[in-house]
Amino acid sequence: MPRAIDFHVHASTSEWLEGSIGPMLEVTAKYFRSEVRVRTAEEMAAEYEAWDLLGVLLAWDAETASGLPPLTNDRVAEICRDFPEQFVGFASVDPHKPDAVEELDRAIVELGLRGLKIHPQVQAFYPDDERFDPLWDKCEEHRLPIVVHVGQTGLGAGVPGGSGIAYDYGRPMLMDKVAARHPGLTVVMAHFGYPWHLEVLASAMHKTNVWVDLSGWRPKYIPEEVKRDARGRLSDRFVWGSDYPMLDPGRILDEFDEMDLGDKADDVLKNNAARLLGITV
Repeated sequence: MPRAIDFHVHASTSEWLEGSIGPMLEVTAKYFRSEVRVRTAEEMAAEYEAWDLLGVLLAWDAETASGLPPLTNDRVAEICRDFPEQFVGFASVDPHKPDAVEELDRAIVELGLRGLKIHPQVQAFYPDDERFDPLWDKCEEHRLPIVVHVGQTGLGAGVPGGSGIAYDYGRPMLMDKVAARHPGLTVVMAHFGYPWHLEVLASAMHKTNVWVDLSGWRPKYIPEEVKRDARGRLSDRFVWGSDYPMLDPGRILDEFDEMDLGDKADDVLKNNAARLLGITV
């Protein structure tokens, strides 16, 4: 049984760091005030084994908007096959590509990935646009959870124009509309949507198919309203994550008592995620 399930893991390999986000890497690392280094898949797995964590490893495809190569579903599936005790995989598709729905279907049926990750800001699309409903329909068909970036992003931050990334695509209420139209879709709002975290909490209170992800924040910086609902009325729909390799999961876990979750800590750290993934921990 792992110590926790890290529900938000990016690949610290060259494909993602030097390929998919390469031009943004330096300013992003500065934003997180961390050293972000390239690792092999073997080194990543060794770290997750040492931390006693199961990680949800996220593929990445923002090629149309960014012009940068994806971290493919095939590569993520390969890492998960090689290290099944350390990682389960979530797919990514570029919603602008004409084969997005077919690629998602392939990633689930043929590659065995367990969910979908989207980043509307980096992918430059409004998820509530009805043009993308076939993608959400496919997620409902396979009962896939979606991890969606909402709120502020550290990617490309701290330079004029924010590396061309517009915040408007990442407003939580856009995904609230998607959740309303697709009640069979589980929407995990990543990073609790700061500075719109109250909107995320309200959406989760209103719709039981909306969940909240704590990744990207050290506990001492998480707003009290978020901590309150994680220990209280929404304790069954919070999942913990790190945003590795931008932040160190071991350090966040060492500080996790600052969340003051009491007897809800294990639910947030692993039980809720296990239920969402359909696995036993």
